[in-house]
Amino acid sequence: MATLTKIDRYEVMYSSNLFVPRIWLYGSGNKNLGQLIFLADGTALPPDSMVAGEANLYYHLENLPTMLTLFRGERTLHLLWAGTGPGNENGIQTTEQRLGR
Repeated sequence: MATLTKIDRYEVMYSSNLFVPRIWLYGSGNKNLGQLIFLADGTALPPDSMVAGEANLYYHLENLPTMLTLFRGERTLHLLWAGTGPGNENGIQTTEQRLGR
């Protein structure tokens, strides 16, 4: 069953060496929820994973600007976790929005 966990804050890590860009996600009580990991465009993405209760969601680098726009512009975001493997959709989800507002 999929779970939604409210994201209270985030940090962007854009290293100057071999580490790929990441967005770290934190929930209530400064709990580490996991990270969004941005790999080179065109490469095969590994399956999303849950390690020690923290989600690792993989995206291509071309998705980083879209994610930053979401994090900077939305009031409330959630981490959606359904699981690993085919048929499981994981990601970042906004809250319900009223049309025209």
